[in-house]
Amino acid sequence: MLRVLAVLGLVFFGVFIVGTCVVHGQLNGSVVGWGDNDFSQCDPFAPNENFIAIDGGWRHSIGLKTDGTVRAWLHNLDGQCDIPDPNENFIGVAAGHFHSLGVKSDGSIVAWGNNDFNQCDVPAPNVNYDAIAAGFAHSLGLKSNGMIVAWGWNNAGQCDVPAPNTDFIAVSGGQTHSLGLKVDGTVVAWGANSSHQCDIPAPNEGFDAIAAGGKHSLGLKSGTVVAWGDNGRTQCDVPAPNSDFVAIAAGYWHSLGVKSDGTIVAWGENNVGQCNVPAPNQDFVLVAGGEYHSLGLRGLDTPVETVFYATPVPEDDAVQLRWTLPNSLGGEGLRVYRALSEEGPYSCITSEPLPDFVSGSYVDDTAWPGGTFWYELRVLHASGEETLASDVHPTVTLPGTLTFGIRYVKPNPASDHTTIGYSLPGGRRSVRLSVYDAAGREVRRLDPPPGARGHVSFEWDGTAGSGERVASGVYFVRLEVDGAVATERVVMLR
Repeated sequence: MLRVLAVLGLVFFGVFIVGTCVVHGQLNGSVVGWGDNDFSQCDPFAPNENFIAIDGGWRHSIGLKTDGTVRAWLHNLDGQCDIPDPNENFIGVAAGHFHSLGVKSDGSIVAWGNNDFNQCDVPAPNVNYDAIAAGFAHSLGLKSNGMIVAWGWNNAGQCDVPAPNTDFIAVSGGQTHSLGLKVDGTVVAWGANSSHQCDIPAPNEGFDAIAAGGKHSLGLKSGTVVAWGDNGRTQCDVPAPNSDFVAIAAGYWHSLGVKSDGTIVAWGENNVGQCNVPAPNQDFVLVAGGEYHSLGLRGLDTPVETVFYATPVPEDDAVQLRWTLPNSLGGEGLRVYRALSEEGPYSCITSEPLPDFVSGSYVDDTAWPGGTFWYELRVLHASGEETLASDVHPTVTLPGTLTFGIRYVKPNPASDHTTIGYSLPGGRRSVRLSVYDAAGREVRRLDPPPGARGHVSFEWDGTAGSGERVASGVYFVRLEVDGAVATERVVMLR
């Protein structure tokens, strides 16, 4: 399962931006604030340096530092700026109206501040989160398996994630509506729709990032910003030229975008100067919008330490990989390799290059219980050559014992090809995988390659051993390992 996330910006109400942005400069630096500053929400505490992520709530701001600590300033009536101990190992932050969220490197979410609607009560199990978002009084978390979990105020259904709740790569929370971005580039919206903030303009495809404001929504698509919903303060009127955007953010009634040249463009309500970007308007890499204030993050030359680590996900028989690189490495993408010993050999487990994100994650769902795995992260260059992105080779052992069996047959029913996933323990003496018809006759032998172990897959093209296509009907996949047998029914529809 491909699960890639990038720390490329946090927008209003805790939007965790992911997408195909290219970030120029380092993702660490100083925070610039403008707009409403009655509670000093535009004035970060000193030292104003080494920030890598920012977000704005009603009258408070929050930032994540390179050392994994969180800073919050300054309106603190409900404790939204009181980061719980231990303040360490955070990888993402989000600010709601009167509450705050942080996600830690172990995949857990920490919440603090106002809890009138239980928006700080993270549902169990509090594990395997990659990203977070905070609405007015609701919270959202994106799990490594692509599922969104939502809790808190649900007066308009903003916590009712539509089915199928799968394949999400980004999440965003507005006042009483929510947005999710799927791996295929489509946007899903739910909750309040009084201003059509949930009516995604056609064609709903090709989106790279999302942002939810008070009653409007934004999407980033190949450098252009698409806006829909409430436009009473022109927050959906993207200034010309609508091009070269790499990140977006939404305040309550205003919108913001970062361009590839490092400048910020802001539009919509400007009653307290929240759209007046201070000079010099340059070198920005991230942007965030609070209710009536805005934040920008400038890049500096301070290097970010390279981090690459692995954690087991026993309930999914998977391994979660996360990394932070000093900067975008300028390649064609990233590849993940795996070995069964530190010395190798290492084999590529990503079918396609992953986006060259500064911070990202990947779920290896082909790992198996009882196995110990070593990983490499490599940069793919235009020449086809690869170089190590990190000298670290994280290792992890999945608890449990691998037992043989058929894991899945999909699609099922199938009209042509179908993939059979099964588990093979080591140390076996014999293995046989075959397809039988309803009368019990073997129509195709699909034995795995010699030495195969762990989670294995085989694509059956719907043909018999003779090469002819089998007729429509019910068939049975039969796996036999050292005399033990497992079967799975598959329907072929022509």
